[in-house]
Amino acid sequence: MNIAAKVKEKALELGFDLVGVTSASVLGDREQQAFEKWLQSGFAGQMGYMHRNQDKRIDPRRLLDGAKSVIVVGLNYKLAEESTMNTGADVPCGRVACYARYEDYHNFFRRLLDQLARFISAEVGGEVRCKVCVDSVPLAERAFAARAGLGFIGRNHMLINPQLGPEILLGELITDVELETDAPGEGTCAGCDKCIKACPTGALGADGQFDARLCISYLTIEYGGQIADDLAAKIGGRLFGCDECVLACPHQHKAPVCRNGSFKCYRGRRNLPLGTILGMDEEEFAAALGGSPLAYTGLDTLKRNARICLGNLRRV
Repeated sequence: MNIAAKVKEKALELGFDLVGVTSASVLGDREQQAFEKWLQSGFAGQMGYMHRNQDKRIDPRRLLDGAKSVIVVGLNYKLAEESTMNTGADVPCGRVACYARYEDYHNFFRRLLDQLARFISAEVGGEVRCKVCVDSVPLAERAFAARAGLGFIGRNHMLINPQLGPEILLGELITDVELETDAPGEGTCAGCDKCIKACPTGALGADGQFDARLCISYLTIEYGGQIADDLAAKIGGRLFGCDECVLACPHQHKAPVCRNGSFKCYRGRRNLPLGTILGMDEEEFAAALGGSPLAYTGLDTLKRNARICLGNLRRV
């Protein structure tokens, strides 16, 4: 068994559902031009960090000098059916995106990728350099995941694996060890526009463009300030994030649920009482939601979202 095969076996043993290897070479012109066009169109909105470190985003060698390979891992986070759980029918509640009902995956992935890096070092012998990347590191992870064979980029702009669907969290380990690479992922959304039709705000264009400024996930998590009334009305009862374009995907319907029992899920966070959120102080917020993706947005933004949800629910 060569080193790449051993690394993949170890990644699966650690609990990841997907693993693939691609070279640390720069992304191709097509991906670079598409990203530049997206930025120039203003679709990134207030996400100024998307304009920074563009050289690192497309070239892993800028993140780790001497990089030869990128190991990309994926974890399926699809939840089991919860239709009878925590409906929140007795009090007004706001809905939480599926991934945010788990523990913060950034820390979870880092721990596992650190173990994978130590495994590589032990297998190779001698000095090995690795860099762990999980979302906050400027790397075009979906593009590298597709190039590593984990799936394809769908019309909802998510990585879609034909077997595991689009509910996949990604992480990367850049290394100076040269590993055998995988063929790029295959698949297509040709003939399907379910995600485009499902988007409540029209953030997904029929022309393939994605305007984050209209996306409910962006508005409820990234955007700071007052949300325009017309967009606020379309948020409905979504307190944090939005899953509509993912849940509409045919690949999601046939995908299995998350099998990693170590990835802690808080099923009671499907719907959160809006009154409780509005009455929280910072200490209560940290105690209730610290260590969760919900903590990322901060209490003030979450309260803004809660007020929007409450207003929308009262109008129904």
